[in-house]
Amino acid sequence: MHPPDPRFRSPAARPLRRATRAPRRIVVRPLPLPRHSGLLQLEGHLHRCALGRSGVTHRKREGDGATPVGCLTLEWGALRPDRRPPMPIPTLPTLRLAPDDGWCDASHATQYNRAVRLPVPFSAERMWREDHLYDAVIGLSWNTQPVRRGLGSAIFLHLARPGLRPTDGCVAVPRPLMRRLLRLVRAGDQVLVLSPGESGPPKRTRSGRRRF
Repeated sequence: MHPPDPRFRSPAARPLRRATRAPRRIVVRPLPLPRHSGLLQLEGHLHRCALGRSGVTHRKREGDGATPVGCLTLEWGALRPDRRPPMPIPTLPTLRLAPDDGWCDASHATQYNRAVRLPVPFSAERMWREDHLYDAVIGLSWNTQPVRRGLGSAIFLHLARPGLRPTDGCVAVPRPLMRRLLRLVRAGDQVLVLSPGESGPPKRTRSGRRRF
């Protein structure tokens, strides 16, 4: 599911825009309690988001349920074509998910932290889900170039469960916020996940908006 996967398409066949700005940085700040809760800053506004059930970590490992701390690049998008109303197509390399799409989370497999076509003889997550979490997915650059065994897989920005319940290590947002993100982000934009030590209360700008 990484370019040059032939299923990737130019976003809605729209003309490519010339880069006119530095990469956008979306800041994710963990909250003290519950440990899976966070604040996402986008264009000066703060939004609630969900993090891994184990909070955030500097020492990410496969299956630990934590969201990795660091600056992660937005690499690609994937959308469910059968969901209505349809989600916006981002200006990222974007594909239409299919029922046999999966993602390998078996650290011993050569396809670890890579897209696979199901079924496979090793552990892999199904991307075509009934719970709507992957109706829209943005791939983040955790452990992707190069892939190192056991350091975590399938770190995505995806839709949140009702009540912003915890993820398995991803960053999850409500559907309205995802729709806004898909319209704004471009290849090379970043998600910066802060550690708790960097997570003081947001400050206010002169306009009255809170900032980090």
